[in-house]
Amino acid sequence: MDGVPESHSGWTFLTNHARVLAAVADNPHARIRDIAARCRLTDRAVQKIIVDLEQDGYLSHTREGRGNTYRIDPSRTLRHPAEAGIGLTVASLLSMLVRDEAQRSGQPDSTGAMTV
Repeated sequence: MDGVPESHSGWTFLTNHARVLAAVADNPHARIRDIAARCRLTDRAVQKIIVDLEQDGYLSHTREGRGNTYRIDPSRTLRHPAEAGIGLTVASLLSMLVRDEAQRSGQPDSTGAMTV
């Protein structure tokens, strides 16, 4: 990724931590650089987020050659008291965020409905 991503002003629905987690779920072998480009963050920001997620047990990694393979603990509950109180897990969040290739290409699902 060349330089710093385009800045964003205003609020968003998802935190950068959720974006990074979704990117890792989509590709557990992704490089930090690729995650940063997908999430429109700097490499350094992604590194810090990965450290946060690992320290709290949401993510772990194993070194494979020159790269990492990440593993998400899908059973972990989300941190905010509103979600934790109802037992909302990482798996629940990711099921809403991570889409397969058919959905990304705008093809209809098995019911014929288009997914957004």
